[in-house]
Amino acid sequence: MNNARSIWVTGAANGLGLALVEKLLGQGHQVAASGKHGEALEALRARYGSQLLRLPWQLHEEQQAAQASQQICHAWCTLDGLIINAGTSDYLADDVADNELFEAIVTGNQLAAEHCLASALPLLAKGDSPQVMAVFNRYSALQLYAPTQVTAGWNNLPQWMREQRQALKGQGIELTVVGPQSLKTPVTPAQAIPEAWTPHNAADELLRRWPQREPELVLEALDLNGLWPLTR
Repeated sequence: MNNARSIWVTGAANGLGLALVEKLLGQGHQVAASGKHGEALEALRARYGSQLLRLPWQLHEEQQAAQASQQICHAWCTLDGLIINAGTSDYLADDVADNELFEAIVTGNQLAAEHCLASALPLLAKGDSPQVMAVFNRYSALQLYAPTQVTAGWNNLPQWMREQRQALKGQGIELTVVGPQSLKTPVTPAQAIPEAWTPHNAADELLRRWPQREPELVLEALDLNGLWPLTR
């Protein structure tokens, strides 16, 4: 991305989300970051000042997602991009049982994605060449409830996101879905080999591909905890 834009990044407290925020700020963009409170984001705010807007992070709660979009509206009146980091564990309850962990990651990110997209739409519709990028990992891309059935929006979050593409396009908003290769709905016939992505080189690659506005990108990571730290 070359020209300065306004971008909202979710799951921004650490890992890939934090790296995306740091890279975007360094490129001169205005960044709204939703992430748990931590030293890294505070250090970026001290360095970049009003260029970084801190937002509510418990986006699985509809009210907090609405408050986040209201803050963006008050600050910028518009939004050019939304990066939904749908691999984050920000929305995990402290007392979630180990055998419910992955389902909790999926359902928390599902709610956050739905609320963020809905609240950001009016702002994106007024943006400059607006775009949504939704980034999934192997866990948040799991198919729940009916894993042996056909992949659909009600049982798979990446597919739900894809089902929003036509409505988004009708408002002039492009959608890029980033995630691991699915055996049921493969993005490409080429073999996707997991790579040793770090938060910074993964962020570099995603932002390099952003202007191409591709509908689908495959991201296979060897170390999921490096890109999406499992914090509880």
